[in-house]
Amino acid sequence: MRARTTVARLAIPLIALSLIATGCSADDSGAPEGAVAAIGSSSDINPRDPADLKDGGNLRLSLTALPANWNALSNDGNDAETGSLLRPVLPRSFRTDAAGALSVNTDYFTSVELTGTEPQQVTYTINPAAVWSDGAPITWEDIAAQANALSGRDPAFLIANTSGFDRVAKVERGVDDRQAILTFDKHFADWRGQFAGNSFLFPKAVTQNPEAFNKSLVDGIGQTAGPFLVQSVDRAQGRIVLGHNPRWWGNKPKLDTITYSVLDSAAQIPALQNDEIDAVGIGSRDDLRTAQTTPGIAIRRAPGNSWSHLTFNGAPGSILADPALRVAIFKAIDRQGIATAIHNGLVQEPKPLNNHIYLQGQQGYQDNSLPFDPAAAAAELDALGWKLEGDVRVKDGRKLEIRDIMYDADTWVQIAQIIQQNLSAVGVKLNIETKPGRGYFTEVIQPGNFDVAQWTWVGDPFPLGSLDQIYGYKPENLQGNYGRIGSPELNALIEETISELDPQKAIEKANQIDRKVFEEGHSLPLLQSPGNVAVRADIANFGAAGLASLDYTIIGFVK
Repeated sequence: MRARTTVARLAIPLIALSLIATGCSADDSGAPEGAVAAIGSSSDINPRDPADLKDGGNLRLSLTALPANWNALSNDGNDAETGSLLRPVLPRSFRTDAAGALSVNTDYFTSVELTGTEPQQVTYTINPAAVWSDGAPITWEDIAAQANALSGRDPAFLIANTSGFDRVAKVERGVDDRQAILTFDKHFADWRGQFAGNSFLFPKAVTQNPEAFNKSLVDGIGQTAGPFLVQSVDRAQGRIVLGHNPRWWGNKPKLDTITYSVLDSAAQIPALQNDEIDAVGIGSRDDLRTAQTTPGIAIRRAPGNSWSHLTFNGAPGSILADPALRVAIFKAIDRQGIATAIHNGLVQEPKPLNNHIYLQGQQGYQDNSLPFDPAAAAAELDALGWKLEGDVRVKDGRKLEIRDIMYDADTWVQIAQIIQQNLSAVGVKLNIETKPGRGYFTEVIQPGNFDVAQWTWVGDPFPLGSLDQIYGYKPENLQGNYGRIGSPELNALIEETISELDPQKAIEKANQIDRKVFEEGHSLPLLQSPGNVAVRADIANFGAAGLASLDYTIIGFVK
């Protein structure tokens, strides 16, 4: 499952840190050694034995807004910052290492196994010690309720992604209440990711009916089950504090608390300098230099699974409803120029991302993109009837003028300005509109109030599980396809791919999907995360995690 984020830097413990940066320079001599955009090779978290850490302490992190909905499974709550809050407090079925290799998260499950293929069956055996924060046991009923909610069978559940539960025919009690058996009516390739990565197991109280699913966590969260729980939420101060869960059955956390403060993107580096927060994603060469000269700060680097992109609005009646028009505009955008401008000084060889599904360094990555070709773009616009009148093209009395919507941060604006120059050269006028972080998705992106829009997708080691979420087109259930673009042919190819249990064949089919996504003018990937993070040097087991999941019980301060 993929989660979204508006921000250009994240000082929060995601599987992947946010990916893009402010700043522009023609000189890349300051690029940090090893800062190459390839994932799965490293994790830079200052690993230490918990015995070497102090007992206690407060880890101070930042958010750009309080959650619109604490239910990360919902369309309102499917964002990376909410996910970062939930990782210390909710169950997930698998852990990942720096290479993306999986192991069962034994705090919550003693085993998760594929126990049949015809039909496909997956058996979850829950740790007998695992309980919700009110003491109620975690049982097969929690799994069954979530599977039903995410199945898509009842459109009243406003889900972000079916996560393959649309293929689950039934969930049954196993040998006891601590075992669930999922039986699929169609194969699902990414079955391991249904309660892992960016997906969590919620209590049945949240998922048992649409009213609870959509609204019960809007103002805060109830039952949780992790080493930490939500201790307090101060909306006036914009602050969330996580404290110890007294019913936690696993290793006692080294930290006493984790505090999240709401800060604008531009305020995060100054807050780090002023010893108000402990970590922040590095957004620019200037930010990198500032962090490097701040006493007690270390730069940690491990490129991760996140990327910036442009989503196009192809809804009927929109100015970009014609896929041929969208493709022509694609060809006029110099993504290498954007990479050079934005990532100089942050990576050694800036380059654009050329795949929607796989990242540079992942098995399956290949370049399926359309070439930068402004001459071809101009010719295609002419052929479509958009004729140049002065500086802007016109067709049937309508100017080719589009709105680019983004979170109000320097990075996004700079990217938009480069695109604005690119498109001006072929007679397309781009207007730049910035929005606050609060309500960005719920009030702007989900309703389709944009022509093109920018944000970051933050993924996990299960990319196939997001194909239908983002690129499948079902007008009655958009999930993450906010541009409302797709086709029966693409839907059919997605169906084939996520039904393929042979990993190599699934990769081949996924790359066919990627090329089709380019050809339909759905969205345009821009940049992959460089993964530079500024962290207080005495913090251990935390920082640039790459693909690795963090163990919140061993994050702490060195003695």
